[in-house]
Amino acid sequence: MLTKFDDIKKPEPDTNDLEGWIVVEGKPTMKTQVLHTNKEKNMISGIWEATPGTYHATYSAYEFVHIITGKIKITPDDGSSPKIVGAGDTFIVESNFKGTWEIQESVLKHFDVML
Repeated sequence: MLTKFDDIKKPEPDTNDLEGWIVVEGKPTMKTQVLHTNKEKNMISGIWEATPGTYHATYSAYEFVHIITGKIKITPDDGSSPKIVGAGDTFIVESNFKGTWEIQESVLKHFDVML
C-alpha cells in the first residue's frame, strides 16, 4: 500500500507540549500533527511546528527528522558539541537523548517516530 500525505485528511494539530519536553527559556509553542500510524502501531509520521524559545527534551523513542523550515541549536546533556540544524537538514535522535532544543527560527519539521 502507498499513502501520499497529500491524500491524508490532516487532523487538528495538538498544541500541548510533547511528553518529556519542558520550556526552559522564552515562551515557545508547538503544534504536532500525527498524519499516519503504521498498521503494526509501532511507528508514527507527521509534522511538528515550534516557535522560538528553548525546551529541555527527554526522548523515550527513536526519531527521524527532516527540517523543512527554521533553525534549531540542539545541545545534548552528555557534554557533546551542540549541533545547528536548519531547512533541508535530516538527522536522527536516539531514544535515550536528553538535551536542549533552542528554536532560533520558527520550525516546521517532518518526523517519523518508532514507538
